[in-house]
Amino acid sequence: MRERLTRRGFDADTVDDVMARLDKAGLLDDEDFATEWVRSRGANSGRGRVALRHELKAKGVDASTIESALSDIDPDDERAVARRLVDRKLTPRVIDEAIADRTARDKQFRRLAGMLVRRGYPQSMALDVVGEALNEALADH
Repeated sequence: MRERLTRRGFDADTVDDVMARLDKAGLLDDEDFATEWVRSRGANSGRGRVALRHELKAKGVDASTIESALSDIDPDDERAVARRLVDRKLTPRVIDEAIADRTARDKQFRRLAGMLVRRGYPQSMALDVVGEALNEALADH
């Protein structure tokens, strides 16, 4: 907050005053902020812990606070969110293409795994989830 106010051109005395008032009101709690950020972004944006860690670091939250907030993420819940993201992309057309052509299946595998990695899921989890989802979709079809 201090950096943001300074970048916007506020003088040091004004920044100090604002920071003191925010602190007195209990609005400068990095732990609460990080915990809420992880809960909200994880649930609503489908972000994995890698992306959440990067976002919090970019916002200036210290490493120990970040790790504390990320420790609240249940690995099974994170995996379930990743699976839902993949399942939404596995349309009947995509499944039909994957059944008809091994090259198309490989392409979809890479595309889906890449999507999860870009959203901040560990690569090993992305590969596992996509492989599992594709195998199940092909077996059910």
